[in-house]
Amino acid sequence: MQSLLSAALPDLSFAAVIWLTLLAVIGVAVSALLLRPGRLRFDPGARIRRAAMPSDLERAQEEREQGRYAQEIAVAAERAGATAQRRRAEWIAAQEAVEAAWEAYEGAEAAVRRLEAARAMPLPQTTRTPAEYADRERYLHRAALDAYWRRELSVEQLSDVFAHRDGWDPRLHPVEQELVLRRAIRDNLAARHAAAREREQAAWRAAEVAVAAARSLREEAHAATGRRVAESASVLPLSEVARPSVEQTRENAVVARGRATVPAF
Repeated sequence: MQSLLSAALPDLSFAAVIWLTLLAVIGVAVSALLLRPGRLRFDPGARIRRAAMPSDLERAQEEREQGRYAQEIAVAAERAGATAQRRRAEWIAAQEAVEAAWEAYEGAEAAVRRLEAARAMPLPQTTRTPAEYADRERYLHRAALDAYWRRELSVEQLSDVFAHRDGWDPRLHPVEQELVLRRAIRDNLAARHAAAREREQAAWRAAEVAVAAARSLREEAHAATGRRVAESASVLPLSEVARPSVEQTRENAVVARGRATVPAF
């Protein structure tokens, strides 16, 4: 009996150690479940959300693409700003050309009014001889050439003068020829002012379009730089994303019409 007990005691002590170890492990597990009951809870929605979220590699690639897009749109915005500055300078130059053309037209109109007022006075009498008509023709041609070199007559009008067309009569008195010449200069300068005004309006519209494009690209560049932070903050489980109550829209700039000043960019 004593020999049996001596043989079984080591096995019993070893078994007791095993049982105590198992009991300790069970106690630790029970304590963990009691302290954090949701740790081992099965949540299929959470697992689906974790599976739907992009991986670290996909997020890194998306950030690189967003950074490249932000750089490209920033370069485009800078070029559009330079284009807007150039269009604005062209519009200012066209506006100055309109003012210069208007001043020239006003001077021609004043000259016509003075000659028309002096027309009421009697013309000096001259002998109508072939030499006199030749002198009148030379005077008309010389006066028309001088006006052409001053850019007051067009080449078409000068051609009419030498061809004696469209009311150009070399037999008229020099005073009458001067009135006809001044009227032709006035009409030419009026047409030139109208053409300059059309070019100014076209330049103004082009400058407005360029400014609007530059402003849009600049806003897009600002949005592209802040998009990375916004998108990283919005990558949350579906149940935690709050929907906005009011949809925000970009304010559209109203394009002015008329002679409004184009803003510098």
